[in-house]
Amino acid sequence: MSRIKVYVPRDATACSLGADEVAESIIEGARGRGLEIELVRNGSRGAFWLEPLVEVETETGRLAFGPVAPADLPGLFEAGFPGPADHALALGPVDSIDWLASQQRLTFHRAGWIDPLSLDDYLAMGGYKGLERALEMSAQEIVDEVKESGLRGRGGAAFPTGIKWQTVLDTPADQKYIVCNADEGDSGTFADRLLMEADPYQLIEGMTIAGLAVGANAGYIYLRSEYPHCRKVLTEAISRAEQAGLLGGDIRGSGKAFRLELRIGAGAYICGEETSLLDSLEGKRGLIRFKPPLPAIEGLMGKPTVVNNVLSLGAISTILEKGADHYRDFGTGRSRGTLTVQLAGNIRRGGLVEVPFGASLRELVEGYGGGTASGRPVHAI
Repeated sequence: MSRIKVYVPRDATACSLGADEVAESIIEGARGRGLEIELVRNGSRGAFWLEPLVEVETETGRLAFGPVAPADLPGLFEAGFPGPADHALALGPVDSIDWLASQQRLTFHRAGWIDPLSLDDYLAMGGYKGLERALEMSAQEIVDEVKESGLRGRGGAAFPTGIKWQTVLDTPADQKYIVCNADEGDSGTFADRLLMEADPYQLIEGMTIAGLAVGANAGYIYLRSEYPHCRKVLTEAISRAEQAGLLGGDIRGSGKAFRLELRIGAGAYICGEETSLLDSLEGKRGLIRFKPPLPAIEGLMGKPTVVNNVLSLGAISTILEKGADHYRDFGTGRSRGTLTVQLAGNIRRGGLVEVPFGASLRELVEGYGGGTASGRPVHAI
């Protein structure tokens, strides 16, 4: 008899809501009933209002239950869990949850589906196809693809990513760097953390492609110190990618090198600004640098440096895998691709929503968010 796969998120938000305790209770409940299960700690889908969201794999797809507390499990088991269960927390097939099904997920399309640290899971859902294509292209062709996609920086400034990369590519130097700004410190923000915890190889792949595009053989992820779950996941993911030949001195036998290191910030909010971050990486006190020169010309250690946000770099693998046209088809005007919205605060259904640019605030706050948690009218956002 094959074991039934049961998924419980390992995301920091899910854990803060009791996911670890739920996972332990499921193991104990199954053991006590003689049921053979395989517990998988997947990433969160970002539906934080349903966390801990427990999923069960069946022949017809995954069934969802949530939000599940340890005290709910005896009743769930009695109702037929793990499997179809007549229970108030049974949400039916994951694909039928409208909050998720109505989104158009490009960057987060694997979040929640896979074990974040499983390279097999990542590869099975299209992982590293973007890198495979990039290894067959010239540096200029990769940069042109990013330009054509219309991708703009997701850190707030919305500067065209391809233009930044072109500057680094065109600047002669004996050493260049890729730096990921993962110092996500603004109140109510969690999209970067969710991607790193739910799909770390997507970020690693995106940074590797960026290195190929501009001629950089070294990269750094600058992670805020308040993200211990991210630190653990990224450390292990980088190690596994190195062992698989996806990072290091000879990427997939191509003869091209890209090494990646994780660096932890010291809790300074100012280091979320790119030049302060570079000072901190150099071991200095983080202070904003005068510009020009831009980091793309004189960045880390005075060398040409691509500094991009987690979501910007996370989008790169999708662009290279699917093509610039596919990515550009989402969005409106000069805002191409998808918009990642973080719903937090006085909101009924908090979480992460990914939709094409052009969605209205009303659709996001009242549609996906369900309005205010207090039930009072929205006055300010």
